Amino acid sequence: MAQTWTPNSWRQKPIQQVPDFPDMAALSAAEAQLATYPPLVFAGEARRLKSQLANVSEGKGFLLQGGDCAESFAEHGADTIRDFFRAFLQMAVVLTFGAQQPVVKVGRIAGQFAKPRSSNIEKQGDVELPSYRGDIINGIEFNEKARIPDPERQIMAYRQSAATLNLLRAFAMGGYANLENVHQWMLGFVKESPQAERYRKLANRISETMDFMKAIGITSENHPSLRETDFFTSHEALLLGYEQALTRVDSTSGDWYATSGHMIWIGDRTRQPDHAHIEYCRGIKNPLGLKCGPSLTGDGLIELIDLLNPQNEAGRLTLICRFGHDKVAEHLPRLIRAVEKEGRKVVWSCDPMHGNTITLNNYKTRPFERILSEVESFFQIHRAEGTHPGGIHIEMTGNDVTECTGGARALSGADLADRYHTHCDPRLNADQALELAFLLAERMKGGRDEKRMVVNG
Repeated sequence: MAQTWTPNSWRQKPIQQVPDFPDMAALSAAEAQLATYPPLVFAGEARRLKSQLANVSEGKGFLLQGGDCAESFAEHGADTIRDFFRAFLQMAVVLTFGAQQPVVKVGRIAGQFAKPRSSNIEKQGDVELPSYRGDIINGIEFNEKARIPDPERQIMAYRQSAATLNLLRAFAMGGYANLENVHQWMLGFVKESPQAERYRKLANRISETMDFMKAIGITSENHPSLRETDFFTSHEALLLGYEQALTRVDSTSGDWYATSGHMIWIGDRTRQPDHAHIEYCRGIKNPLGLKCGPSLTGDGLIELIDLLNPQNEAGRLTLICRFGHDKVAEHLPRLIRAVEKEGRKVVWSCDPMHGNTITLNNYKTRPFERILSEVESFFQIHRAEGTHPGGIHIEMTGNDVTECTGGARALSGADLADRYHTHCDPRLNADQALELAFLLAERMKGGRDEKRMVVNG
């Protein structure tokens, strides 16, 4: 691959998952307009995230990444953002206690609008239309007008992302993230859960820790870290014209950054080493994610790592593994061994959602037990290989939807029709997401106890 990189050098490469815009002049005008807009995030914030992810890569932290499958224009609102943030913070507190390590908080939000599709065409009855590719490209309504890619949607996506970021920053730094608030929300969940007895022991230990901190004078009033938190945004860098328009030179370092989000990732369908998405991402300095599916070989992974992180910089690259609960044991160990053999610095994260999608009663869904099974296998394999299981990447919402079956409330296929609201793939609801955090915390504590037993002999 040629070493010369510019923000538009990707345009000379083959590309997958490109919408067919009928009016290229309108597309160019929208991209030119976006290029004049202020950045959504800043280079210093992206560097701070990279520093935190570097600690995760060294086994000194844990990455929690999650949010909507695909954000929508119709569901955008303060309550939706607040409820997601609230559920996310609860998960982070539980995981922090379970891991006894800092949790790096990265949302799939304020930019997660574009979606890759397995087919360019969607068929209903005898009617065929272009597939829905996310609100930044076309509309979900099944009619010819809605499915025409519209460049003006990129302007709408930018404005929604800016409004979402504004509210998230206020929540993160304005007191809403106060640990005492989050703890009380968590206790409410435990009290109402059908698995209350199972979770109460961990909740009580967190309560005892907070009481001890108060007793020795550590409160949110005198320790800002207890009322404020770092929260970062991420999305799949799929629509490269949009990304290029928001790619800026950092005035302090002279480096190029994507200012559309703190972290962007490359999907399993667009990670061809000689194609446009890898070309674009290799030139920006943001932390990157790379989705790793069953078709990725060890040699192929090393080639991609060398393209995306040639300096072997800690915190630069997160490998987001998505195999399926029944395939993870076959594929993950060989990738870990390839990376370890070459001494590459990466964060290992588990995406237990995308490989576990099934169809039930004509609805796409994901069984909670399969999601949990893949995460458990991910942890077990890393322990067996002597590597750090560094994070999870989930599709979730703060709303009480019925899109994934199972969990403590035992949602069934018959329940899916009640509140199935997703614009694309099924998401864990707030209770299921927090339940997953409690179950992971139990596993993390068990792993720490095993290490202590080995050390103490």
